[in-house]
Amino acid sequence: MNYINFFRKVIVLLLLLPLFAVAQTNYQQAEEYFKQENFSKAKPVFEKYLKQHPGDKKTREYLGDIAGYQKDWDTAISYYKSLVNEEESNANYHFKYGGALGFKALSVSRIRAVSYIGDIKHHLERAAALDPKHIETRWALVEFYIQLPVIVGGSEKKAIAYANELGTISKVDEYLAKGYIAEYSGRPKDAEKYYKKAIEVGGSPHTYEKLAGLYEKNNQPKEALETTSKSLKIHKRNQLNYQIGKISAQYNLEPEYGIECLSEYLANYSIKDGVPKDWAYYRLAQIYKNLGKKQIALTWINKALIDRKDFKEAQQEKSLILAL
Repeated sequence: MNYINFFRKVIVLLLLLPLFAVAQTNYQQAEEYFKQENFSKAKPVFEKYLKQHPGDKKTREYLGDIAGYQKDWDTAISYYKSLVNEEESNANYHFKYGGALGFKALSVSRIRAVSYIGDIKHHLERAAALDPKHIETRWALVEFYIQLPVIVGGSEKKAIAYANELGTISKVDEYLAKGYIAEYSGRPKDAEKYYKKAIEVGGSPHTYEKLAGLYEKNNQPKEALETTSKSLKIHKRNQLNYQIGKISAQYNLEPEYGIECLSEYLANYSIKDGVPKDWAYYRLAQIYKNLGKKQIALTWINKALIDRKDFKEAQQEKSLILAL
């Protein structure tokens, strides 16, 4: 045995181990950035890793997902297509590829979009066939078939069939999907029935949000306010305070309650609540305008305009307040 060569290999291996550890640490950090949706930091690490490991599927999937988040559909399609070609039996690859094609179709002209329909349908249906418990795929197919014009393959019957399949996985999703189909097809009473069933079965903030949104779209602000108030009592989510204030302001409904909820929203605000503070100031100004309290309304609308002078809605609202 050549001991000199053996020891050389051992020494080289020992020298390389820290490099492998650093690479692994960097990759894991990139995955953490990805989970946090900090894609500007995750992307270069993944790209560098892919240059060294061009066949790595997980890295290509990460980069495809990042491209999708950034609405770079061509890049996303390229990554997902290669993954589907290499692993035809992977439901998630088909779902992501079909979804990226769908968003690409929405970004081009209607004439060009038609050319994507066959591939979208094929890959989404393939994903559904490969994984009978893939909820996202069935939701995508519900939306695909209900939104697609009948002349190019749209079908409410097929959308309902996939909503029924959702029911074998999650009754809440079934009722939400059927509510969505009814709402999209102009049957608000049916949609209301299904959204209420979703609340009975699941009761998540999303189920209440869907019902409240339906009421708002159909000019039923009182019902929307009642639904959102019930959700607030159960879920204690600060964002719901803003939603109540918004409904109160838009429809001149229960102004004192609206002021109370918006004040609570501002007192407990965090960036996770989603709606910036200036919108809460704007809604307070609307409520005080509705009450005829011009000076208080001006105070709030000016507050909304301090940080964002190009706040067009607030500028328009200020004109209305000044005209009181």
